[in-house]
Amino acid sequence: MGKFRNTDSIHAPTLEEKGKVRNQAVTLPILSEKQVSLTIKREDLIHPLISGNKFRKLKYNLIESHRKGFDTVLTFGGAFSNHIAATAYAGKLQGLKTVGIIRGHELAEKWESNPTLRSASDQGMQLEFVSREAYRDKENPSYLKYLQHRFGPCYLLPEGGTNPLAVKGCEEILTPSDADFDVICCPVGTGGTLAGIINASLENQQILGFPALNGGFLSEDIRNFARKENWELVDDYHFGGYAKVTGELVHFINDFKKRTCIPLDPIYTGKMVLGIFELIKKDYFPPKTRILVVHTGGLQGISGMNIHLKKKNLPALDL
Repeated sequence: MGKFRNTDSIHAPTLEEKGKVRNQAVTLPILSEKQVSLTIKREDLIHPLISGNKFRKLKYNLIESHRKGFDTVLTFGGAFSNHIAATAYAGKLQGLKTVGIIRGHELAEKWESNPTLRSASDQGMQLEFVSREAYRDKENPSYLKYLQHRFGPCYLLPEGGTNPLAVKGCEEILTPSDADFDVICCPVGTGGTLAGIINASLENQQILGFPALNGGFLSEDIRNFARKENWELVDDYHFGGYAKVTGELVHFINDFKKRTCIPLDPIYTGKMVLGIFELIKKDYFPPKTRILVVHTGGLQGISGMNIHLKKKNLPALDL
């Protein structure tokens, strides 16, 4: 992977030319039965840790941090945050110090048993564990000023990395070769990736976002960045929230990987793909609909999730 400082070296078409991002067709009986096609854009193959939309969101933000002369990036996340893992690794590649403000003061005593946090620390990220009450101030100017005082001048990245530069990076997910698809599906966390896809889509394409958490606030957040109205959110497949995983979902993810050789994560892509197939069964998509599914990565979190599943006596996700 090229350096973030050289924007041409990591532009999306260049990655595709190198074979790191490709569109992979899925062939399953239900698709033939319903006469729809489904293709997955394998953004998860960009990098093992700086994967999918995290790569896209960090690209222009790290360029901007260098332009402004910062040597430290500070950001926020939870125990299994893909954004935390990606920022730590990208910071190391760029010679930047990284600080992660981690939700959950209790994690300070057991973070080394968490694969995501241990990996971030191994890449040089300084982890700061805060209470959930303090974490809710992550957008409060006075709290941000305090963090700047504590850690020195920092380039601040919001939770999940979503800001205008992140959206700009996510606009590069779609390429001219994706113009023939009728529907484009994407999981939604903070809404930045979906907004970028909306902006890069064609007016005749329908964009479906599958939120990973329960809450009606996302539409407004997406509209802050999206410039088109050809989208909607499908709210029925979040399973109760970010870390909410059921045996049904685990079985679906494992079965899908066995049948297609495509791994899915349990927080974002697994829930979305399950939802898409439920919609296909219900004839939501007319015959001959061509569906493109954006795989946003996040596979690094599977090891940590398996620890969580074991505690709940649920089956493990295949690695």
